[in-house]
Amino acid sequence: MGDLYLFRDENILEQLKTAPFMLGYYTLKFYTENGKPVNKITGTLSEFYLYPSGGTLRDSSFNIVFYDSRFDTYRGFKPPHLSDTK
Repeated sequence: MGDLYLFRDENILEQLKTAPFMLGYYTLKFYTENGKPVNKITGTLSEFYLYPSGGTLRDSSFNIVFYDSRFDTYRGFKPPHLSDTK
């Protein structure tokens, strides 16, 4: 697997496995350029907050920077904190 901080769907899913969950969101980190998550290595890592109850990824000011129904619990997404553990 490549660099977990590249902004890709598979890296979101991988980070969710160990990301802290509190107050309804997961804290994730991605490389950024001009404050936006990017799919290339830059000199800057920033924190983002994934709200699975709406499928939104928000920046440090809680502005929406990304929406995907695949990460929306109302559309069937099962986040790790709600999944059955085996």
